[in-house]
Amino acid sequence: MMEGALSRRAFACHLGTALGAALVVPSFVQSLTAVPPPAPRQRVGPGDGVIRLDSNENPYGPSPKALEAMTRSQRVAARYPDSLEERMREALAKLHGVEPDNVLLGCGSSEILRMADMAFLGSGKNVVVAEPTFEAVLAYARVTRAQRVKVALTADFRHDLDRMAAACNEATGLVYVCNPNNPTGTIVTRDELVAFLGRVPQSTIILVDEAYHHFVEDPCYASAFEWLGQVPNLVLARTFSKVYGMAGMRLGYAVGTKENIRAMREHVLSNNANAAVLEAGLASLADPGHIPQQRKLNNDTRHWLCSELERDARRYIPSEANFVMIDVGGDVKPVIEQFHRRRILVGRKFPSLGNWLRVSIGTRRETQAFLAALREIVPTRAKVASGRAA
Repeated sequence: MMEGALSRRAFACHLGTALGAALVVPSFVQSLTAVPPPAPRQRVGPGDGVIRLDSNENPYGPSPKALEAMTRSQRVAARYPDSLEERMREALAKLHGVEPDNVLLGCGSSEILRMADMAFLGSGKNVVVAEPTFEAVLAYARVTRAQRVKVALTADFRHDLDRMAAACNEATGLVYVCNPNNPTGTIVTRDELVAFLGRVPQSTIILVDEAYHHFVEDPCYASAFEWLGQVPNLVLARTFSKVYGMAGMRLGYAVGTKENIRAMREHVLSNNANAAVLEAGLASLADPGHIPQQRKLNNDTRHWLCSELERDARRYIPSEANFVMIDVGGDVKPVIEQFHRRRILVGRKFPSLGNWLRVSIGTRRETQAFLAALREIVPTRAKVASGRAA
């Protein structure tokens, strides 16, 4: 390229500025800028001494085979990854017993949720969700000008599927079920899911997000993949960000009918998965021992933490994911700030659960450090009583 020539990105910026000066911005474009940006995250890097327990990442990282594959991907860095995308869709199709046309790749599962909103929502439509749940679906729904219908959790912090199904009507384009749910870690049982799938109108897409599927131990749980061929309005989302340990690499996928996947694919960003993550994803799928190993590492630490919380007589929500919600007895925001001062990053405040702290499961050492800090920041009732007596 000649010196002074514009790159594609720079050209787009100049063109956008010129058009913006000459034209009235359409109201739809204005709605894009109205979406609030995500909450800022503290920047950290390797070796900075910060313990990050705020984003439900797998602290052990990818499979060694995946790491090797990332390195090998440098050989094709100059090429677009079309053939790798095809291989990945074929591998996922084989894993789930479907055809490659039933599979759609995303830049993390967040892009899958965006594509679902763009495909199935719009002005005059609504999306039904639990409150609280993973909020990406709600953020993207605002862009489409869809109405957002929130249904409170049950008394035991689980999806109220009866009320969610009842909230679906002819205007409902999408109903979203995160199973296990983020931020509570609770599950929808097999029996509950079967009844729900039968009650939701066929005109409504049922989007089941199984990002934390691999951590579940409860025998009452079942993946919605069991009903994929029987329920035409069912779309499932999975990710490589959690048990596969590749949150920073960004790869997710959806599986559904060819018609629904085709509708979502109209909103895909071309080449939305890079060569490194595709190579790593393929290597991860070919490493059968990785998932059970990572499940055990994360779940053993979660069980240990919960047993310590019980020893302290603390209230927590039993979780089937790689995080736990803990009742701190008051507004969680100052508690979060005190953790940050100790260089421990924990989950943000969820308005409908304002007294609850979400902590991701780290390594055993990281989780021990969190627990020690928790005991200082929010002493147990027994310790407070003994301190007063002294």
